[in-house]
Amino acid sequence: MPDATPTPADFAPWAELDAPPRLLLVDDEPANLQLLRQVLEGDYRLSFARSGTEALARVRELQPRLIVLDVMMPGMTGHDVIRILKADPTTASIPVLFCTALGADEDEAAGLALGAVDYVTKPISPPVLRARIRTHLALVQRDEVERTRLEVIRRLGRAAEFKDNETGRHVIRMSHFSRLIAEALGAPRSYCETLLAAAPMHDIGKIGVPDAILLKPGKLDEAEWAVMRQHPQMGADIIGDDPSPLLRMARTIALQHHEKWDGSGYPHGLRGEAISAEARIVAVADVFDALTSARPYKPAWPRERALALLQEQAGRHFWPDAVQALLRRLDDIWAVHLAWRDEEAA
Repeated sequence: MPDATPTPADFAPWAELDAPPRLLLVDDEPANLQLLRQVLEGDYRLSFARSGTEALARVRELQPRLIVLDVMMPGMTGHDVIRILKADPTTASIPVLFCTALGADEDEAAGLALGAVDYVTKPISPPVLRARIRTHLALVQRDEVERTRLEVIRRLGRAAEFKDNETGRHVIRMSHFSRLIAEALGAPRSYCETLLAAAPMHDIGKIGVPDAILLKPGKLDEAEWAVMRQHPQMGADIIGDDPSPLLRMARTIALQHHEKWDGSGYPHGLRGEAISAEARIVAVADVFDALTSARPYKPAWPRERALALLQEQAGRHFWPDAVQALLRRLDDIWAVHLAWRDEEAA
């Protein structure tokens, strides 16, 4: 058997994560770069560029965590550099901090308008520069954590769909439907965006339902229905009691989206406003998409037939206000339906 002793190369990507953040310092004056080195070298890995052209090449090579960029440079200015960076999706998210002798208010406003996260004037104050850099790196890390959290939630939602006769596009459609309904109800923007991210988790509890029940082609018997009705609680247990607003909303939706306005739903027989607004919204969005999409066990219903059922069940199964909100945003909702059609339908 060949020698399987690990080498440093095996773990290089992880070693990079443990290393201090890399900064790219850009200035055409060597003395300015030397000063920046003295201020920052104890806390960061530093790379340098003395022109805009060199800076762009180094950014693509190194993907630094933050760029400290001069404005007045021969040829390509700092303003030219940031325009190119922000136009490229692979570099647009790298924070740029201008460090320049241009100290007028209009100069700072122009730099920030181009997408810089901060603006520091020369001569620099070392404590201020270090504090600004720490702040912006912390914000980058927070944004990365939030993006990762959202992606994990989306993928867990997809996992539930793989257990069912649904498709991955179902969770995309119904989450956008939910956001549009919430907007029509006058919900705040933060609520609508959180709902968009949380709704895909509504059926995560189906992971805990045996395939023999979940995929049964015929009607479920009473014992099987008793198991199926456990999936909202299973979903809530999977999501847990995390304090973040996103996961709190996702847990509530998973637990309550099969409750009905008249109290005849499950798992707890909640009625009316005892059901959270987000679960009431998702119930309408989920059913509308299920009705208007083809499944192995049924064809897609015509839109008008699905709308007729929602209106008939308003005040029984569904929150009447949410049904009316769907009708008000029907054109937008149907545009989402068409944009994210299942491949077979497309």
